[in-house]
Amino acid sequence: MPIKVPSDLPALRTLEQENIFVMHTRRAESQDIRPLRVLLLNLMPTKLETETQLLRCLSNTPLQIELDLLQTQSYTSTHTPQEHLLSFYMNFDEIKHLRYDGMIITGAPVEHLAFEDVAYWKELCEILDWSRRNVWSVLHICWGAQAGLYRHYGIKKHPLERKLFGIFEHTAVRPEAPLLRGFDSRFLAPHSRHTEVRLEDVAKTPGLEVLAAGEKPGLYIAATKDGREIYVTGHSEYDADTLAREYRRDLEKGLPIDIPENYFPHDDPSQPPPLTWRSHATLLYTNWLNYYVYQETPYDLDLL
Repeated sequence: MPIKVPSDLPALRTLEQENIFVMHTRRAESQDIRPLRVLLLNLMPTKLETETQLLRCLSNTPLQIELDLLQTQSYTSTHTPQEHLLSFYMNFDEIKHLRYDGMIITGAPVEHLAFEDVAYWKELCEILDWSRRNVWSVLHICWGAQAGLYRHYGIKKHPLERKLFGIFEHTAVRPEAPLLRGFDSRFLAPHSRHTEVRLEDVAKTPGLEVLAAGEKPGLYIAATKDGREIYVTGHSEYDADTLAREYRRDLEKGLPIDIPENYFPHDDPSQPPPLTWRSHATLLYTNWLNYYVYQETPYDLDLL
């Protein structure tokens, strides 16, 4: 898919090296079609890495996408160069008058905090409420999913005894859902989290459907029946080495951390982990864009 991005966005160079079709703004403007407008609220501290991962996942359909990057005003990332944030990211005041076909809200490493204690929680609530009026379909990831379920439905998160960390098997609970079209009956996805939203809490909530779950990870994907809100508790966008880098980072900090499950060959961290979830990650984002955004969103976004 041609993703329309600024020609100097760092992710562009990585994706071009991987032979992924990313369209420069100048070329996109010469095409007589309306691109899908997608907003990425990037709450991850490693913003450049997350940008690249998500752009890779969005890159496999013939649809043209115009991507806007959003950061919070109430908290500024200290792990991303300020020049990058100033060059490519907008704040909510700059985009709140706009409307979007789709939106992605990432996870964030703030699970140990109560939602109300997160520095940007008030602002995030404003963005979540705005998204229901101004975005056709919103895809929430990991902590972003927990935050959305709590804000919109009052569903609480619960601490786990041990961090859920590794690659886990999932089953399609509703295989007929367009979001899961093309999925195997069992498929893999990474998880890296200390908290959970309980499957039974989502299943009993009016308006929500459980689409996929796993024996150990529990809830994996839930959505509203109209597909306007999608909640994914894992990280299908992760690269092959993301969990390895998280594992080594925590070891270096002296934090208690287990070897990621079902990840390193023979649980040997010296061996490179295989990438076993990329096809389903691609399907997840392709299906979201095709069946829940492109085929449903009005051509005139003012009609939202």
